[in-house]
Amino acid sequence: MPSIQHIALYCSDIEKMRAFYEKYFDAKSNEKYINTKKGFESYFLSFKEGASLEIMRKEGIASANEVPAEYLGLTHFAFSVGSEEKVNELTETLRKDGFEVAGEVRWTGDGFYESVVLDPEGNRLEITI
Repeated sequence: MPSIQHIALYCSDIEKMRAFYEKYFDAKSNEKYINTKKGFESYFLSFKEGASLEIMRKEGIASANEVPAEYLGLTHFAFSVGSEEKVNELTETLRKDGFEVAGEVRWTGDGFYESVVLDPEGNRLEITI
């Protein structure tokens, strides 16, 4: 049965992104891969349930920071933390640590308990049960 193995994001600061996902989402990082010929570097961040996030940096990659709140394509990815209490706690911890909460903790109309926060580079993350 097919499953998602990893998602990749180009980043401007992969060290800051690695630290964020390690601290708040218990990611485990591999050693940094560096390709000096291509001006490319990356980390694979692995999560407990098996999926990975590849964070990459390459010279000359354009920023998408000017996109509107909603657009076609990847809009967010979600992390399951196991309980309403943990959704609340992590959301408040991220807020206190200066990260933007783009969607307050709530029950959605389709039955999810979640919040939406932005990572250091503005990617939308849902925190859910």
